[in-house]
Formats: sequence, C-alpha cells, structure tokens
Amino acid sequence: MMHDIIVAILVLSGGIFCFAAGMGVLRLPDLLTRMHASTKAGTLGSGLILVAVAVQFAEGTVIARAVAAILFLLMTAPVAAHLIGRAAFRTGVPMVDRTVCEDGVADALRARPGERAPD
Repeated sequence: MMHDIIVAILVLSGGIFCFAAGMGVLRLPDLLTRMHASTKAGTLGSGLILVAVAVQFAEGTVIARAVAAILFLLMTAPVAAHLIGRAAFRTGVPMVDRTVCEDGVADALRARPGERAPD
C-alpha cells in the first residue's frame, strides 16, 4: 500500500515537472528562457518518473537501466542546452528586451574560437 503511494507521488510530481517544462516552452518569450525551462524541469520530471519505475519494479536490471538513463539525462541535457544557447546567441537569435549582458560578454561569445575578443 505504502509502496503504491510512493510510486504515485513520484509519477505525479514527475508529470507536473514535465508539464511545467512544456508550458515553459510554450509561454516563455525567447529561446534562452525556453531552453532553460525545458532542460531543468524536463530533466527533473523525467528523472522522477524513472525513479518511480525503479521503485515499482524493484529488479536489479530495471534499477540499473533507470539509474543509467537518469545519469545520461543529467550529463547530456545541460551540455546540449548550453551549446544550443551559445549557438543561438552567436547567430543573433533575438532575445527579449529585458535581457541584459554584462560588458564584454556579448563580444566574447560572438568571437570565433581561437580569436580574442576586441579590446
């Protein structure tokens, strides 16, 4: 009984985070904030659902696969989001007017690898 309640809480909370990620992608104003919402909430929601699967089945192979999938998500999602955001910034994808960059950051990010930003 308690086992089923824990699994239900994990699945529901994971679903809520995945729903929040989807809403963030739909509602947020620019690529950088959409990417942030989808990466953070989507990874957490998927991780919680995978934990629920591991708890429900409680077999060694299922737990190992769930842990491997969670680690894969945690290692790849932030890196992919960072690279997508950097590529978008470099190619000039428009940002919201409220977005502010520190002095020199925009020039440094737009510089090609190996080049120095203008002084």
